[in-house]
Amino acid sequence: MIPETHILIFAKAPHAGLAKTRLIPALGPQGAAALAERLLNHAIHEALGADLGPVTLLRTPDDAGAWSDIPLPTRLTTAPQGDGDLGARLARGAARVLACGQQRVLVMGTDCPGLTQDRLRAMALALAAHDAVMTPVADGGYAALALSRFHPTLFGGIDWSTSRVAQQTREHIRALGWSLNEQPALWDIDEPDDLRHLPGHWEECTG
Repeated sequence: MIPETHILIFAKAPHAGLAKTRLIPALGPQGAAALAERLLNHAIHEALGADLGPVTLLRTPDDAGAWSDIPLPTRLTTAPQGDGDLGARLARGAARVLACGQQRVLVMGTDCPGLTQDRLRAMALALAAHDAVMTPVADGGYAALALSRFHPTLFGGIDWSTSRVAQQTREHIRALGWSLNEQPALWDIDEPDDLRHLPGHWEECTG
């Protein structure tokens, strides 16, 4: 049995002109927003389906009104991400979970359709023998990071939204003396060229 792992999904409201803006040249504002909502729903479905423990959606913008027209499962807890760069928001979320006495936390975004419930369960299982488990993505970032411990330096000083994110995170983990397991790399959907990595049955999102 896999020990309980609290999943935190970091997500931006899937509204035109706000979400997936780098895909607007290929899909237009409405098309990019529609794909963002599909990715969000996929991430939530897979996180809940993994059945690892609580799942919390950490939302931005923080205003709950920005999410009022987006249907979300009743099993899903939601909370604002809060202020600061991505590193500060990730650190705050992870620290809060582990400080509450829960032993494991997994942080993830909504950009990776390959991050399925089986992948999430594999990460949680690997965490039984490691301090951290990462699922990298081909552009140099990571789709998810699972932790059984926390240190405030882990998410600091990272060049977010660059190809250096995963490598800098590895370096921080090594500097802390933690053990790291890496799962097979996946693809994020960020740029028009990434659309070819969408699952085949998602073609209607890009039509």
